[in-house]
Parts: sequence; structure tokens; C-alpha cells
Amino acid sequence: MNDNYQTITEFTRKLKLKFDNDLELKYVFLKGEISNFKAHSRGHYYFSLKDDNAKINAIMFSFQTRNINFLPKDGMKVFVEGKISVYEASGSYQIYVEKMYEDGVGDLYKKYEELKKKLANLGVFDDKYKKPIPKYPTNIGVITAPTGAAIRDILSTIKRRYNICNTYLFPALVQGDGAKESIVKQIKNAEKNNLDVIILGRGGGSIEDLWAFNEEIVARAIFDCKIPIISAVGHEVDFTIADFVADLRAPTPTGAAEMAVPNINDVRFHIETLENMLNKNIYNLFKSKQEKLDYILNSYILKNPLSLYEIKEQKLSVTLENLQLNIKNVLKNKTHNFELLNSKLQILNPLAILNKGYSVVFKDGEIIKDTKKIKIGDEIKIRFSKGNLKAEVKEKE
Repeated sequence: MNDNYQTITEFTRKLKLKFDNDLELKYVFLKGEISNFKAHSRGHYYFSLKDDNAKINAIMFSFQTRNINFLPKDGMKVFVEGKISVYEASGSYQIYVEKMYEDGVGDLYKKYEELKKKLANLGVFDDKYKKPIPKYPTNIGVITAPTGAAIRDILSTIKRRYNICNTYLFPALVQGDGAKESIVKQIKNAEKNNLDVIILGRGGGSIEDLWAFNEEIVARAIFDCKIPIISAVGHEVDFTIADFVADLRAPTPTGAAEMAVPNINDVRFHIETLENMLNKNIYNLFKSKQEKLDYILNSYILKNPLSLYEIKEQKLSVTLENLQLNIKNVLKNKTHNFELLNSKLQILNPLAILNKGYSVVFKDGEIIKDTKKIKIGDEIKIRFSKGNLKAEVKEKE
């Protein structure tokens, strides 16, 4: 075998030596836009620097990150200083950043902030437009890529927590050309179905990877959707326009699934609690009614029903006696008053004089007091105390 063959390790090590010994690569000055930024728990920064045509991986160790006065993020334009070397494990070259200075925000981040401000001023993010997420959904729609970790995490979480609901996938492109149109189309398709809630999202990525969820047409589609939408785009540190417009924002796709459905064990416990409360209330109500019934059954009246009759009879007898006495008194008073009034009327009665032998002469119903009102031949009526006479006048004196 030819001795010229080298192992990958040997060849990579030679490349690294060349990089490390090249004076032009020992300390370089680069400018670019940050992408795929990740801050390690130990304080190291891992990211890429890119422009329109090229990209380079970068690392900045924790003892150097302490010297910068800003937090790098995707889309930010920066100036960096450092050395170029080869990372043997992957065989890739990268810049080991020693100094970094902010050079304003990148074009994508600027577009993001402009659209965010525009939609905020229009009230699209206002809480008054947020639709409540149903507590116990029956049908859930998921809009995401049909493959990948996001859909697996969502489906497995729903199945584990609340396996009595139905889940429907509306596959969509979530990055690249046509992604924003695909997402809008699937939101409208999902809205035509009898869904209780929609989960919209994807896994993590750079600002470029997530950009479809920062498009205005996607934000408008989310806002106009009549079904409540939970946004689950990227990781917890990633925020997109879709997150602000959605009715609820989840930190991850798994978190969205947990927000969309309750834990079936919690539901069972809640139902058991309600059942116990209901049984207790029914028992207490039955017990109360039973005590009331026992009280009635043991009452004196039910045990001695005749006593009720006797009491009523006694009251009735007293009432009747009082009534009869009152009637007699009233009748006596009325009779006395009648006799008194009658005697007064008799005194005032002009006909009472007839009882003394006098009589009254009438002509045409009128009492005659003067003979001048009578002519010879007139017919007159004479009234006595007992009876009347009709007579014809024969002579006047």
C-alpha cells in the first residue's frame, strides 16, 4: 500500500498547523451578521457570522464574553476580532473571537422590529382580541412540518396527557421559499374544520429559519382566524411576530401541547372530587329532609289529631256565642233607633191629624186650603184616617 495515505486526523492536524502558522490568520478583523446564536450555560457563545454570500462558524469563550456590554442575538451586525483555526473534531475552520463590537441590527432584525411596531400600533397584539383556549378540547389541529421533532413532540405529549381527543395534522412548509403562503393556506384550511384549538409552530432555528413566522400575511391570517391559536415557534428564547398575534404563546412545541390539553389524571381527579361533593350534598339534603319529616311525624298534632279539632271547635263555639250576642245587641240598637225615628216622623207627618177626626180635601192631587180653588161641579177627593171618598161640589159657602 502507498505510504502517502494519511489518516483524517493527521491531515486535519496539518491543516490546523498551517492555519495557526499563517500570520494573516493569527489575528483577523471581520464584520458580519450573527446567526444561530447560542449562549452556553458555562458562559461561552456559539454562533455564525454571515454576509450575503458566505458564512463562518464562531466561538467566544466565557472569559472573553465578560468584556462585552451587550447581549448578542440573531440578526445583529457586529465587528469581531480574533484568530482563525481549524476545529479538528469536525474538520471545519472557525474564528475564535476575542473582541466583539455591536454594529447596529441586521436587516432581518430591522424588518422584524418595524413590522412588530406597525402591528402593535394597529392593536393586533391587544389582549382584547385574544380568544380563550377551551379547557377540554375535543378536536385539535396542528399546523407544522409533517416530519421532524416538533410534530413528534406535540403528538406524543397530547397522547400522553389527554388521549381522548382527536388530533388533525395540516402539513405546511415552515421555512424557505413558499413557507409563508403554505402556513396561511393551512390556517384557512384548518378554520374550515370543527376544531376547538390550533397549534401552529416548528422547532428551533436561526432568525432566517423562523422568518416565515415573522411575515405580515401570516400575522394577518392568525389574527383573522376564528379558532383560537397557540403559537409554538422555536425555543423558549425565540420570539416571532406570530407569538405576539396568537391567542396564546408557548415556549416550545411540547409546551404548546401541554397548554392545549389538560392532564387526564387531573380531569379524573376533578370529576371524582365533584362526584364526592355531589354525593355529600345529596346525603346532607336527604338527611335534612328526613329530620324535618321525623319532626313532623313526632309532632303533637299528628299524634293527637282530635286535639286540633277540639281547639278549633272551642274557638268556633266562642266565636258563635260572641256573634249571636253581637247580633242581638245590634238588632236591639237598630230597633230602638227605628222606633225613635218613627215617632219623630209621626210627629212631623201632616196626615197624623186625620186620626183626630179631621179630613183632607184634594183636587187633581193637590191639597185644597181655600174654597176659591173649587168651583161648583168640581170633583174632589176627601181623605180620612181610614179610607177616601170622591164627591162633587154642589154648593159653596
